[in-house]
Amino acid sequence: MTRLFAKRTSAIATALAVTLATKMAVAEPQHGIAMYGDPALPPDFVSLPYANPDAPKGGRIVTAEVGSFDSLNPFIRKGSVPWQLRYFLGESFMGRSLDEPFSLYGVLAESVETGPNREWVEFTLHEEAAFSDGSPVTIEDVMWSYETLGTVGHPRYLGFWSKVESLEQVGDRIVRFTFNVEDRELALLAGLRPILKKDQWDGVDFAESTTEIVPITSSPYIIDDFDPGRFVSLRRNPEYWGADVPFRVGTNNLDEVRLEFFGDETAAFEAFKVSEVNATREFNVVRWDTRYDFPAVQSGDIVKEVIEHQRPSGMTGFAINTRREHLADWRVRDALIHAFNFEFINETMTGSAQPRIASYWSNSPLAMDSGPATGRVAEFLAPFADDLIPGTLEGYALPVSNGSERNRAGTAKAFEMFEAAGWTIQDGALRDADGNDFELEILLDQGSTEMQSIIDLYMESLSRIGITPVVTVADSAQFKERTDAYEFDMAYYRRALSLSPGNEQYDYYGSDSADQVGGRNLMGVQSAAADAMINHMLTSDSQDDFVAAVKALDRVLTAGRYVIPIYQWNISRIAQVKELKHPDYIPIFGDWPGWQPDVWWYEE
Repeated sequence: MTRLFAKRTSAIATALAVTLATKMAVAEPQHGIAMYGDPALPPDFVSLPYANPDAPKGGRIVTAEVGSFDSLNPFIRKGSVPWQLRYFLGESFMGRSLDEPFSLYGVLAESVETGPNREWVEFTLHEEAAFSDGSPVTIEDVMWSYETLGTVGHPRYLGFWSKVESLEQVGDRIVRFTFNVEDRELALLAGLRPILKKDQWDGVDFAESTTEIVPITSSPYIIDDFDPGRFVSLRRNPEYWGADVPFRVGTNNLDEVRLEFFGDETAAFEAFKVSEVNATREFNVVRWDTRYDFPAVQSGDIVKEVIEHQRPSGMTGFAINTRREHLADWRVRDALIHAFNFEFINETMTGSAQPRIASYWSNSPLAMDSGPATGRVAEFLAPFADDLIPGTLEGYALPVSNGSERNRAGTAKAFEMFEAAGWTIQDGALRDADGNDFELEILLDQGSTEMQSIIDLYMESLSRIGITPVVTVADSAQFKERTDAYEFDMAYYRRALSLSPGNEQYDYYGSDSADQVGGRNLMGVQSAAADAMINHMLTSDSQDDFVAAVKALDRVLTAGRYVIPIYQWNISRIAQVKELKHPDYIPIFGDWPGWQPDVWWYEE
């Protein structure tokens, strides 16, 4: 069976209008916080709208993960960590609603209060808040966690801490953050940092990666068992302190969440077929259409579902490392994009079933408009006009081939752009004026057979323009180590983006993050225009300016030719045993961290 939830065509517009309304919040303690105005849910809300407050407790979900891990601490730079642990172990003051782009509601925080211009924010800690070992969460734990994460934690935490002027206890259970810059989002970000138990780390180097120490947090789940590289089992804590907090009602219903690890996608799929795994996300449309016909599906013991969402496409494809001298020229990157015969690849891989990613925020109201920049977008970009890459102001769209394997027009354009950048065919190879070959190493993660197939097709196109790339397939640990150090020419890249972009954009695309070891600016973007657009996003006092700033940033990034985009996933394809269920109401963000397994339950 396929369940397709009805499109709520005005849902995003309504949510953005509510959360980006221009009225300022009153400076008094509240149950939640929004970027602008008030959150949609009232102070007496019972549960999140996409949770079932009557869901039964029990059962388990077992998912297949491709790759491996060697650490259980998701809050530091070192180590390869199951990505889900950041969400399972990272309980914070506030929690994000998946049905509103820019709203948070209390979890560890009983209430939140801000200054009239968001120059400070205060959180009142729940008196009952406790760690999984039964000890109380204290303001001392809070302050230690913020300072530690902000100085030696994962790079995602460092930017926020640099904008905190002071952190002080102003009451028995109240902590105040005062900021040193104008940035409306900081009050929200202050509510989204994990709180850790200070005493656990006495005499221990917090920044060192290990599986010997599992961070103690106040979250609903605890790591019950694990085998490095093979599985992680999380058990619901029956003594969890916050079961009656409205944000938590109807969530965390499953007794066990188990992550099983496999070497590649094929092994993971076979494990699902033989019931070693009872839920899976399918990213390959051909496999979804042709291989989910085994007996358990035919009998109805396994249910197939298609879940739509209304969030941006984000960017998936192959990042081009502009730190490499020969890839710093936008004309070279343009040539590599023209050589990528997307229409032929898409037909081969998906039967042309999935549209191409058109820009970073495509599939959303935040996406750049086609054609020349106008209105506030043009005004924001105007000061940088002389330095913008061609297409940013005039309008840019990815090349479209005729779908044939030879892609003659794309190949001809690639030759033209390479020649303009000083690269020509010499004795059958692409070389510069000094006779040096054009070198291109493409780095891939070992588990992704789909991406390897795409690159195999791309290599044939590259050979036609005199490029013989080196393709390196690394295991998860090596892939992370090399991308952390930016040791590649081109690498598989996936960046999920939301309807509430904010400070994290500095990490993704800011100039200061370009050379930060272990950072998330994989392409090495260093653009004064991009930096300015992110700043506009964070300081805008109206919905119109906020949206214009994102659209302008989308133009800078897309026309920058930093990534070769592939196809987008505007739906999630999920298959699970019939006992695993979820509410019929699907939030705007759809299948996103905070939905599965958070609001799912098991019912015989």
